Amino acid sequence: QVQLVESGGGLVQPGGSLRLSCAASRSIFNYYTMGWYRQAPGKQRELVAITSDGITQYTDSVKGRFTASRDNAKNTMDLQMNNLKPEDTAVYYCNARHVYSGINYWGQGTPVTVSS
Repeated sequence: QVQLVESGGGLVQPGGSLRLSCAASRSIFNYYTMGWYRQAPGKQRELVAITSDGITQYTDSVKGRFTASRDNAKNTMDLQMNNLKPEDTAVYYCNARHVYSGINYWGQGTPVTVSS
């Protein structure tokens, strides 16, 4: 069993920044694709960023504003979010997907609210 714990969410004004962190319970990063997802009220969960083999891809709406980074030695993955917009308001989830079995693990989510 793998546990993922997110932190760093909160309330921020439009144009502000937040940094989310995801910590894994054990060393899994070398065999897992890691990603950040978000779910806004009344909407489906969507992919924000996904990183594998040193390559990170972003959904179009966050390109140039969000940066995902992972530290395999520390079993952590961060999401730096800059120039936040009200439409970024959502619960953000950390995800780990095993590259061979496809098994997914999710964190409990951390809420981000962008509002003046």
